[in-house]
Amino acid sequence: MAPSTMKQWSVQDKNHDFDGLKFTDDAPVPKPGENEVLVKLHAASLNYRDLIIPKGAYPFPLRLPVVPGSDGAGEILQVGSKVTQFKKGDKVVTLFNQAHQYGPIDAAAANSGVGGVVDGTLRQYGVFNENGVVRAPSNLNHLESSTLTCAGLTSWNALYGLKPLLPGQTVLVQGTGGVSIFALQFAKAAGATVIATTSSDAKSQKLKSLGADHVLNYKTQPNWGDIARSLTRDNAGVDHVIEVGGAGTLEQSFKCIKYEGVISVIGFLGGMDPKTIPHVLQTLSCICTVRGVYVGSKALMNDMVKAVEASDIHPVVDERVFGLEGVREAYEYMWAQKHFGKLTVKIE
Repeated sequence: MAPSTMKQWSVQDKNHDFDGLKFTDDAPVPKPGENEVLVKLHAASLNYRDLIIPKGAYPFPLRLPVVPGSDGAGEILQVGSKVTQFKKGDKVVTLFNQAHQYGPIDAAAANSGVGGVVDGTLRQYGVFNENGVVRAPSNLNHLESSTLTCAGLTSWNALYGLKPLLPGQTVLVQGTGGVSIFALQFAKAAGATVIATTSSDAKSQKLKSLGADHVLNYKTQPNWGDIARSLTRDNAGVDHVIEVGGAGTLEQSFKCIKYEGVISVIGFLGGMDPKTIPHVLQTLSCICTVRGVYVGSKALMNDMVKAVEASDIHPVVDERVFGLEGVREAYEYMWAQKHFGKLTVKIE
């Protein structure tokens, strides 16, 4: 049985940097309705999105105050009377957009984000509709599973949601953030060649240890797009680009993309300066698709879980793990870009 109160964080307001985060140790534990499950959360992981919500820079729907954190893993303690998908004791992972069950995302699903509109995972217990959680992979622990909700599923959607990756194709990933690392792992498991970019020699070695076939330093090789193209058969270009830089990297992504290739836009870490963003008509001259990816559906997530189990893929988790009380410090640590892979929170 769950206690009556719990520890949790909340975002009270935005535009106040991380001072908008508030911690309490006596929040009421929610009770599940007939179609809901009560989850004892054991782990959560952070995303760039979590950092920019209290800073007032998140462009998607919010409903404040809200418990932050989209990514969480735990064990079901109670099930509602009409729940059919799960039972007590099942290990589950949260679905990012609770109403995105299958197919393309729509407006209703985009307004159901955990940690933005729906109370999230930086707390000890959470109630979710049974459609809003997914069975956790049997080969992962709670910390590893907690990384799948956003970064894992976004990567899977980028590679399989529109034009599925095929063995022998080439994928370019940018940097060493969570989405890029997952894309590297998924691509190698599928038999693809991976070209990665970074600015750090130390991170370059880690990328190679994870299976990257080629690593380019974007500071010493600013024309990495042309170089990436030269690394492909017949200089045809890469089939998939995992684009996280925005204005700072799109020009090079266009230089390396193959005809009929897909550039999946995940983020804009390099800014959104309209003066440096390539014109939309470049999609025609390059004959490619540029696609914004907003995480993915429950159907895609179930497919991803199966692939994680079949290939025994283990998410890359930063060596530093924070406790629930240390979430504010974890936000600062991630904002300073001290992490490699996913930054996780252990919830006791």
